[in-house]
Amino acid sequence: MDNKKDFKPYIPAEKVTAELTVTSIIMGVLLAVVFGAANAYLGLRVGMTVSASIPAAVIAMGVIRIIMRRNSILESNIVQTAGSAGESLAAGAIFTLPALFLWAAEGKMDKPGILEITLIALIGGLLGVFFMVPLRNALIVKEHATLPYPEGTACAEVLLAGEKGGANASTVFAGMGFAALFKFIIDGLKAVSGEVSYTIKGFMGTIGTQIYPAVMSVGYICGARISSYMFAGGVLSWMVLIPLIVLFGENTILYPGVDQTIGEMFAEGGASAIWGSYIRYIGAGALAAGGIISLVKSLPLIVKTFTGALRSIKGSGAVSNERTSKDLSMKIVLAAVLVLTLLIWLVPAIPVNLIGAIIIVVFGFFFATVSSRMVGIVGSSNNPVSGMAIATLLIATLILKLTGSDGVAGMASAIAIGSIICIVAAISGDTSQDLKTGYLLGSTPKKQQTAEIVGVVASALAIGGTLYLLDQAWGFGSEQLAAPQATLMKLIVEGVMDANLPWALVFTGAAIAVVVEMVGIPVLPFAIGIYLPVQLNACIMVGGLIRLLFDKMKMKKTNRENVINDGILFSSGMIAGEGLIGIALALLAVFGLDQVLDISGNIPATVLDLGGIALFAIIVLVFLKNTLWAKRNKVVVNNEEE
Repeated sequence: MDNKKDFKPYIPAEKVTAELTVTSIIMGVLLAVVFGAANAYLGLRVGMTVSASIPAAVIAMGVIRIIMRRNSILESNIVQTAGSAGESLAAGAIFTLPALFLWAAEGKMDKPGILEITLIALIGGLLGVFFMVPLRNALIVKEHATLPYPEGTACAEVLLAGEKGGANASTVFAGMGFAALFKFIIDGLKAVSGEVSYTIKGFMGTIGTQIYPAVMSVGYICGARISSYMFAGGVLSWMVLIPLIVLFGENTILYPGVDQTIGEMFAEGGASAIWGSYIRYIGAGALAAGGIISLVKSLPLIVKTFTGALRSIKGSGAVSNERTSKDLSMKIVLAAVLVLTLLIWLVPAIPVNLIGAIIIVVFGFFFATVSSRMVGIVGSSNNPVSGMAIATLLIATLILKLTGSDGVAGMASAIAIGSIICIVAAISGDTSQDLKTGYLLGSTPKKQQTAEIVGVVASALAIGGTLYLLDQAWGFGSEQLAAPQATLMKLIVEGVMDANLPWALVFTGAAIAVVVEMVGIPVLPFAIGIYLPVQLNACIMVGGLIRLLFDKMKMKKTNRENVINDGILFSSGMIAGEGLIGIALALLAVFGLDQVLDISGNIPATVLDLGGIALFAIIVLVFLKNTLWAKRNKVVVNNEEE
C-alpha cells in the first residue's frame, strides 16, 4: 500500500531549514562515541544493549533548542541519526570481535590490532548504511502505512514534543550524573561491595544481587516480563544446575575443569568457579539453540521480506526531485560497495580472503534487507541479529574449512566475516529506524545518510580503543565482562573447525532451550539468564519490578506516561553515565592507578556488604525521586487511569 501522495511530513518538502550543520555533526559525533563506548561496556557485561536514538534525540533537543536557542527540528534529528549509530556499531562489534581476544588469551593467536578492529567495524558500518540506500524508497516510503518502525516513530514523537525538550534532557543528564557517582563509589573507591551473595549451607545454591545502576536500568527498559525470564534462567543455573553439578561430581575431575575435582573447585572458588568452568558452556548451548530457533521461526517472514523488498526496488519507478526524496547517488553507493569489498579482500590487516569477501557481500545485503524490514514490523529489540550471526558463522566456517582455510587462520577469518555481517545487520536496522523518523519529520534522506556515515566513522575509530581498554582492565569472559555472545561465536567456530568442545554441556543447554521454547517462554532472554551470573540477573529483576510498579499504579493516564517516559530517559542516562565511568576506570586500571583510589582494604567485608545493600536502596530511591516523585509527575489520583 502506497500512501505517499496522502502523507505530509511535519516540515514540507518545499521548505528548507537548518539540517546538516557543523553543530549537528559535532554533537552527533560526540554522542556516537559516548553511546558507543557506554553500550560496548554494557553489552559485554549483560549481553544486551539499549537504543540510543531517543536519549540522543532528547539531548539534542535540550541543547539545540533550549541552550543554543536554535529552532530546527531537522537539525536535532541529524544529531540523533549520527549519535545512534555508535550504539548499533558497538552492538555488532562486541557480539563477535572479543572472540579474537579470547583466543589470544588462550595463546592460539596474537591479539587483533586496533587497525584490524577499526577497519572491520568501519567496513561493516558503511556497508550497512550503503545497503540501506536502495531500500529506503521501497521500505520507508512505499510501505509507510504497513511498516510502523516503532522506535523510529517514537523518536519522531519525542522530537515533535520540542517544548518538553529541556525537562526531558535534564532527566537524561541527571541519570548520567547520579550513575557516574554511584559507579565511582562502587568500583573506583570500592567503598561498598558491588555484589552481595549468599550461599545456602548444605545446598550449595547461591543467590544475591549486583548493585549497579546501569544493570538495574536495563531491567526497567526491558520491563518485568523480559527481566523475569532472565532471572528465571539465572535461578535455574545457580539454584539448580550448580548444586546438582557439585552434588553428583564432588569427587570427579570433569573436563574442562582438568586440574581439580568439582568439590575442590567449589570449596576454593564457590559457585562462581562452577559457573566459569561448566555453566557458561550450558548457557552458550542455550544461546545457540535460541538464536537458531528465532531464525527458523522468522524464516517465512525473512523470505517474504527479502522477495518483497526486491520487488519494491524493481518497481520503484522514477525518483522524485523533491528535497524529501533525495538519496545518496546510486553511482556513489555502488562504487563504495565495490571499493569496500576490495578492501576486505586486499588489506592485510583484515584476515579475509576473496571467498570470504564474496560471502560478506552476499550475506550482508541479504541480512541488511531482512533486518531493515523486520525492525519495521517487530522493532529493533526483537530483531534476530544473533540468529543471523550464528547462521553466517556456521556457513562461513564450513565453507572456509572446505576450501582449505582451517586452523587458527580460518577461525580468525570466520570471526571477521561474522563481525562485519553482524555490524551490517545492526547498522541497517538502525539506519532504517532513523530514516523513518526523518520521513515523518520531513528530513532530507541524503543528509541523514551522510550523518549516519559520520556516526559510523566516529564510533568505528573509537571502538578499537574501547575494546582494548576493557580487555586490559578486566579481560573478556571474566565475571566483570562475561561477553556471552562473543563466547558463543567462539564456541561455534571452534566446534566446526576442530570439534574440541565439551559437547555434553553444550547440548544440555540446547535441550533446555528447546524445552523452554516448547512451554512458550521466549528462549533468548531465558538463555542469556542461564549464561549470566544470577547476581546480575537479580539486579535486572529489580529494575523490571520498578517498571511493573509504575505500570500497575493507579494514576491518570498522562501521569503514567510521563512517569514511565522519565524512567526510560533516566535509565538511559544512568547507562551512559556508568558506561563512561567504567571506561575511565578501565583506563586507570591499565596504567595501574586504580589501586590509588581503592579504600576497601580498610573496611571489613561485612561492612562492605551492608554498605552495598544500603547504596542499592539509595539508588532505587534516587530513581523514584527523579521519576515517580518528580515535581511534574506528582498529581497522582486514587481512581483508575482517566
